[in-house]
Amino acid sequence: MSVRELVVLGTASQVPTRQRNHNGYVLRWDGTGILFDPGEGTQRQMLRAGVAAHDLHRICVTHFHGDHSLGLAGVIQRINLDQVPHPVTAHYPASGQRFFDRLRYATAYRETVSLTEAPVAADGVLADTGAYVIEARRLSHPVESYGYRLVEPDGRRLLPERLAAHGIKGPDVGRLQREGVLGGVSLDEVSEVRRGQRFAFVMDTRLCEGVHALAEGVDLLVIESTFLDEDARLAADHGHLTAGQAAAVARDAGVRHLVLTHFSQRYADPGEFERQARAAGFEGELSIAQDLMRVPVPKR
Repeated sequence: MSVRELVVLGTASQVPTRQRNHNGYVLRWDGTGILFDPGEGTQRQMLRAGVAAHDLHRICVTHFHGDHSLGLAGVIQRINLDQVPHPVTAHYPASGQRFFDRLRYATAYRETVSLTEAPVAADGVLADTGAYVIEARRLSHPVESYGYRLVEPDGRRLLPERLAAHGIKGPDVGRLQREGVLGGVSLDEVSEVRRGQRFAFVMDTRLCEGVHALAEGVDLLVIESTFLDEDARLAADHGHLTAGQAAAVARDAGVRHLVLTHFSQRYADPGEFERQARAAGFEGELSIAQDLMRVPVPKR
């Protein structure tokens, strides 16, 4: 059975708290697992969330600040310890190669798994698997940072009333789907375009072109909102977004489900992030991320 959901492992910014682990997010996409920004404690959070090393096929790091990457060492070693049977690909800013090398070989261990390093040096497509395309866009942060976007190709949705009108039923439906035409009836005549699902992951950044490009038209947007709106100057100084800014991006991009995360420890009331997001005019589904939360990708 295919599953498309976000598993939230950690939601804190800079330092963990009693309620929030450092960053970590796993996107389950059918049989594929993509781990984003593994901070400290990711291995344990995976255990608590029921995510195994065998579930991971790709690791995407936005930038090399510790709360987004210090868990890499443990995750990579766990992938090897568990002898994951498939290759794993790691994406990260090319300028941080020295940090990736240090984390990958932080201690001695036996390498048993094919880990492909695929650093990101510019905006563009990183991989096209056929099932999805994953892209990267440069963000605005004190260190080089990239956000990620996953796009499923458009498909076709069969329309029962049109099939019935042409007398197409049973095994002939499958033949039409495979061959594109049956008895003079084309697939286009009895179906409509089903837009592929889209997901975006935007971490530490100021407002910039990359943020808007990543968010455009996605079904599920995971985006940092480190600060509340009253601290907008502080956010800009440190290369971050406020709740209102993140929500305005989602509003303008037509996002269906917005997940706010990466919260500063200075704020005691998570509800204020939701209030400010709604005040910014976002009317879609909204989640204020909590550790171990699961968020389904909205269906098309």
